[in-house]
Parts: sequence; structure tokens; C-alpha cells
Amino acid sequence: MILTMMKAKIHRATVTQCDLNYEGSITIDRDLLEASGILVNEQVDVLNINTGARFTTYAIEGAAGSGIIGINGAAARLAQAGDLVIVISYAQMEEAEAKRHCPTVLLMDAKNRILEPA
Repeated sequence: MILTMMKAKIHRATVTQCDLNYEGSITIDRDLLEASGILVNEQVDVLNINTGARFTTYAIEGAAGSGIIGINGAAARLAQAGDLVIVISYAQMEEAEAKRHCPTVLLMDAKNRILEPA
């Protein structure tokens, strides 16, 4: 049996910008992508803590060290700068692997710096 498991989570990131006219995606600081293991163009779910909105999009790379979390395209209607979000990626695996799997969880501060791996 194949199970869909959480692969990585960027928890309580602060949205830094929204761009309705940009091609849809979420822009994430390259350092955060690398630390989380989320790949460019990987599908992610975004959960807006402030509004309860949830949407699926894909990750694109932002400048390293910038702290950028940018909501782009139509999803920009679901967030605004300053909102707190959770970004989650998933992986599919067999049940035996899923039982051993440990997701990467990054806890963020208000400037989108990693506080600690959970």
C-alpha cells in the first residue's frame, strides 16, 4: 500500500509579499528550500494561519538569505503580507518506509529565519 506522508514543513513563515499578476506559485528563500528539502517546482500545500485558507501550488526559488515568502498569481487573493503560513510538501512511500520516515520541520521566526529544526 502506498501512503502519502508529510515530507517537509515550514511552520509559521511570514508572507513578505503578494503578487497577483505573477505566474502562480509560492516564492521561497533558497536557504529555506534547501533546509527543508523542498525542491523547485515541487507541489506544496499552503495553509494560511490568519484566515484558514488552504491552497495547493508549487515552489519557486527566491534569493538566498532574503527571507522571502511570496504568494503569487491567483493565490495572492488568499493571503497578504504579514500573514503567517505553513508550507507542507508530501512524499509517497510504502507503509514500511512510512513507519520509519521522519519529516523535516522548520520553525520560523518573524523574519523567516529558522528558529530550530523541530
